[in-house]
Amino acid sequence: MKLLKRLALVLVALLAIVAFGLIIWEPLSVSQAVPPSLRQYEARIVRDNFGVPHIFGKTDADVAYGVAYAHAEDDFATLQEVTAMTRGRMATLNGEAGAPIDYVAALLDVDGTVKRKYDDLPKDVRAVLDGYASGLNSYADEHSEEVMLSKLFPINGRDIASGFVLRSPFFFGLDGPIEALSNNQPLKREGGPSLSVPVESPTVHPLSEDKIVTPVGTDPDENGSNGYAIVPDRSSDGKTRLISNSHQPLRGNVAWYELVVHSEEGWDFAGANFPGSPFPFLGHNKFLGWTNTVNRPDLIDIYKLTLNEKKNAYRFDGEWLPLEKKRIWLKIKYGPFVIPYPKMAYRSVHGPVILNDSGGYALRYAGMDQLDMLTQYYRINKARNFEEWQAAMAGQGVPATNFIYADASGNIGMFYNAMFPDRAPGFDWRTILPGDTSKAVWQNSLPFTRVPALINPRSGYVMNSNNTPYVAAGPGDELNRSTFSPLMGIEDDETNRSRRSIQLLEAAIASGKKIGEADIRRIKYDTAYVQAGYAKDWLDKIAALDLKDDPQLVKAQKLLGNWDWNLDGKGAADALALMVLRPANKSHYQRDKLPDPRKILQETVDHLTQYFGKIDPPMLKVLRLRQGKVDLPIDGGNDTIRASTLWNVEDDGRLSVRHGDSFIMFIDWDKAGKVHSRSIQPFGSATTRPDSPHYTDQMQLFVDKKLKPVWFDPAELEKNKASEKRVGSASRTAK
Repeated sequence: MKLLKRLALVLVALLAIVAFGLIIWEPLSVSQAVPPSLRQYEARIVRDNFGVPHIFGKTDADVAYGVAYAHAEDDFATLQEVTAMTRGRMATLNGEAGAPIDYVAALLDVDGTVKRKYDDLPKDVRAVLDGYASGLNSYADEHSEEVMLSKLFPINGRDIASGFVLRSPFFFGLDGPIEALSNNQPLKREGGPSLSVPVESPTVHPLSEDKIVTPVGTDPDENGSNGYAIVPDRSSDGKTRLISNSHQPLRGNVAWYELVVHSEEGWDFAGANFPGSPFPFLGHNKFLGWTNTVNRPDLIDIYKLTLNEKKNAYRFDGEWLPLEKKRIWLKIKYGPFVIPYPKMAYRSVHGPVILNDSGGYALRYAGMDQLDMLTQYYRINKARNFEEWQAAMAGQGVPATNFIYADASGNIGMFYNAMFPDRAPGFDWRTILPGDTSKAVWQNSLPFTRVPALINPRSGYVMNSNNTPYVAAGPGDELNRSTFSPLMGIEDDETNRSRRSIQLLEAAIASGKKIGEADIRRIKYDTAYVQAGYAKDWLDKIAALDLKDDPQLVKAQKLLGNWDWNLDGKGAADALALMVLRPANKSHYQRDKLPDPRKILQETVDHLTQYFGKIDPPMLKVLRLRQGKVDLPIDGGNDTIRASTLWNVEDDGRLSVRHGDSFIMFIDWDKAGKVHSRSIQPFGSATTRPDSPHYTDQMQLFVDKKLKPVWFDPAELEKNKASEKRVGSASRTAK
């Protein structure tokens, strides 16, 4: 009996040791980031009366330091998530939900790309990245009680670069084939009509229990945005106009953060960035500006490998090449424990490889194994004219996204920017490609001169709302489709927003009057659907249903039949239309088959009846903008120009918007070439700081469709500043 007790005590002790080891194993196994070499930074952070930070510094690196510090003051939690993601520690921070992101980072060899390419970046770009990293380090040192994960800091410029490498390809849909191949689902290809490519036999990937979570933190199949630029001759007051209306998640690691920067080295810019970036991604300087919308050309190719019996080699150009493999450890938090979970990441000459029961599949995608997007963003921030801006764009670092451009000289343009693979003819690039020949493996991108672009068209405007680039300037100014190779995979899609935008712009032109501030605001905040395209087809299907066995559905069908095609919240059928149109839009955007219309109508009727007691409640009681204790009605839908794209269904049945209109900016240059801008955000500058006065202070303006001034001119800022502080430290910056 004593022996059994001793054994039991020994077993308990061993379990305690193992448990303690698992608790401390992860931080002990983490390699500390290389401390930066000593350098002094100093920045001045001036906040206006909406809490927007204006960062001043002697050098661009000083400003980048201040950008990071100011952002950490407002949202250190999200910045830590981004940092954990770039260092392969999301699963340690957030548990199982973060494991797929850590796996994808290893699969794409993010660390390898940075090791190979970082030292080739221009010295001034590296200085800005290191300055930004040092700003985060300083904030973490001074606020250690807020740090959520041991050894997360210090970081350096390489860590910042890693974030760009990891997130960039997911804006053009790389998660789609990764998830499909991992779970043996049909592949949906981008660019042009839908094509479903099945993988041969069913299999379950070891990570199939974990949904692949995109590192961009949103569903790329429902990304959106609107952008407009108008020449002075089309404006009633002779101004060049640029409207930036990005649709992003309202919270998280790709939620917009507004800022203004001023450096004595000539970096002056007002706009917004994502957590983890030193550069604004859109906005304006004194001379020019741009905005972005998501585009979806075919930038991803998939190859079927011919594997040997042991699956450790593949045939390529008549030879057997070893399949590269690397063991990775996903460090997953379960309660107080961090459990190491082993996985293998594979790679071929094509790119990352996913193995399943059907074999091996290699991925090759635009922008793979490069860091040039960092240089491009920095250079376009500092461009002083159209020629400099185009020269920076020609560097082709940003793999995909439309750029809508305007400047003080009255130039406008829409660039369907993408790093189009230079594909060889003779292959069906929209199917799974043979992996055994180098003839199917492209090496370069087409030059920037091949990018579809419309510059200073006769219509006097350019626009994009995630639609085909050919119609960016309206009827009569279309690009000639035949001049672009089908191998580029340029999309043919239209959205309701694109149809409606062109309809409204053309109506203004046809009326003979010029477009003024009030006109462009009405267009931007429009909530109507065009009675065409997928929306009409979908509602026609609902109208054709035989519903005589269900009086409630008949009533809903009749309400939708009399709907005024406007989600302004005034019509009796608006709530019904809002909810039944979303699945149709999702299927259209994903180029997928439509769901069962009766099922969708039934689910909508059941929801409205359960939570609101009737099928025709006012839409503004259903659709809400919520943050903390503030709860406001909001209009628009998931494919209206005023976008309320995605929502969470709350416990009270109301729909709380989480994605859609986010950072909005109206920019113009007057006849003298001076820039003015106004902006708005859904919540405020401090979205994760409930105690901040800027947690919700823009919400009422946002739902009222109003804008606030951007005090870009430092002299004007002085009249409207709320606070000022200097930050700096003897930080360390990577060589």
